[in-house]
Amino acid sequence: MNESFKHLCGVVLDWAGTTIDFGSRAPASVFQEIFRQRGIAISQAEARGPMGMAKRDHIAAIASTTRIADAWKTTHGHVCSEDDIDAMYRDFLPLQKATLASHCDLIPGIAEMFRNMRECELKIGSSTGYTRELMDVVVPIAREQGYDPDCVLCAEDAPKGRPAPFLLFIAAMQLDIYPMWRIVKVDDTPVGIEAGKNAGCWTVGVTRTGNGVGLSESEFEALSEEERTAKIQTAGETLLSAGADYLVESAADLMPVLREIDDRISSGNRPS
Repeated sequence: MNESFKHLCGVVLDWAGTTIDFGSRAPASVFQEIFRQRGIAISQAEARGPMGMAKRDHIAAIASTTRIADAWKTTHGHVCSEDDIDAMYRDFLPLQKATLASHCDLIPGIAEMFRNMRECELKIGSSTGYTRELMDVVVPIAREQGYDPDCVLCAEDAPKGRPAPFLLFIAAMQLDIYPMWRIVKVDDTPVGIEAGKNAGCWTVGVTRTGNGVGLSESEFEALSEEERTAKIQTAGETLLSAGADYLVESAADLMPVLREIDDRISSGNRPS
């Protein structure tokens, strides 16, 4: 039996790239497809840039980048409008839903991590840029694999998505935890880390399994050791720049970090 924590009460984790879908593969390919359908080719890096935002906001952020905005105007003869973004978002949802079930595998070690946190009496929440309709696909599949958080908060559950802190405030209410420094936010995207900082939580960035590396497990293992190290380092630097207090390669590695945070709280430290 794992020993309970003295001060830490809960952990709020992201989904794609953090607990499921090694490499956060599902969203990126669909963002590429909806722009391709409109004659605009975007790269994986461009598709992944705003990852972690609510999906309509993500589409708008891609469309507003200089290269893509110029390409849109050249192709369509006008700037990408709110109506254009709405149309892409309408197309995004069924495409994402159609592919989502094949991207719901738990990242290795997550089920064991979940059991360990449960044994320590931690409350476990989740937040995501996915809509409730999409999470209705994800949650039952994750539950069957042994991951079943106490609350699942989606993009439409707050007036504004990440990096705003509102989803975390709602999670704190649903989990009945306060102050916010009793919560750790775990995420593989900069906007997720920023949301944690904005909410006053401790933050842990996820590198190897997440959006910053953006490779499936088999693709990652096929790299040389030097390439793997470089990609993890780059992802980590991005998350640290966003304000991450700690880094882990996988959320499966969380328990020692949570113990260190609990010890720091005991010593009077709070997230900066």
